[in-house]
Amino acid sequence: MGRIRPGGGYRELRSFQMATVIYDATWRFCEKYLDARSRMCDQMIQAARSGRQSIAEGSRASSVSSQTELRLVHVARSSLEELLLDYEDYLRHRSLPQWAYDAPEALEVRKVRAENQSDKIDQFNRTDQSATRNSDDKHYSLYTRWIEQAEPSIRANAIICLIHQANWLLDRQIEALEREFIEDGSYSEQLSAARLAERNRKKQDMPDQSNQSDPPPLCPKCGKTMVLRTVRKGKSAGRQFFGCTGYPECSGSVEV
Repeated sequence: MGRIRPGGGYRELRSFQMATVIYDATWRFCEKYLDARSRMCDQMIQAARSGRQSIAEGSRASSVSSQTELRLVHVARSSLEELLLDYEDYLRHRSLPQWAYDAPEALEVRKVRAENQSDKIDQFNRTDQSATRNSDDKHYSLYTRWIEQAEPSIRANAIICLIHQANWLLDRQIEALEREFIEDGSYSEQLSAARLAERNRKKQDMPDQSNQSDPPPLCPKCGKTMVLRTVRKGKSAGRQFFGCTGYPECSGSVEV
C-alpha cells in the first residue's frame, strides 16, 4: 500500500519559486542598502526567509496534516505581506517613488512570469543538488534587469511587484487547499476511511461461515453428545432443548 497522502514537491510550486527569488533579492537588497546591524535589515531578511521556508515546510507536512499545511501557507502569505510593507516603508521614508499597479515598469515585471509559465527551467532532477541550484539561479536571472539595478527605488519597486505576484499565487494555493480539505477531509479522516476499507476487504476475503452451525454441547451429567429435541406435550410444548443421547438412562438437558 502506498502513502495515503504524498508530501513534498514544493520545488515545482510557482509560489515557492517566486518566494525564492524574493528571498535572494531581499538578502542582496539589505546587504547593499541597509545597515546590517539594524533591526529592519534583520526583520526583512527573516520575513523573506519565512515566506519561502514556510511553503516548503507546509508541503512536507501535507502528508500527515492538511491543517498544518494550510496554516503554514497562511504563515508564508503573512510573512510576505509584512515584507511588502517594509519595502513600501523604505520608499516612503526616503521620499522615493512607488510604481502604480499599471505603471509600464510594473507591467514589464509582471509580464516575465506570464512569458515563462511553461519554461523548462522548472524541470530538474530532485536528487541533483547542482540542478536545483541552477534552477533557482535561472529563475532569479529572469528579473536581474530590475533587482540588480544600482538605483534602490527600482530594486524595491520590482521586488514589490514580485511580492504581489507571490501573494496572488499563495491566495490561489490556499483556496485549493481549503477546497481539498472540504472535499476529501483531513488526514485522520482519510486514515480512518482507509482502515475501514481494509477491514471490509479482509472480511470479504474470509470464508462465509454463516451456514456453519456450532457443534452440539456435551451432556453435563455423563459427558455424552447431546441432540436438539422439542417438547411435545404440556405447558412447554414446542420449546427446544438439548437432550442427552443416553436418555432414558441419563436425563441430562441444556436450554437452547
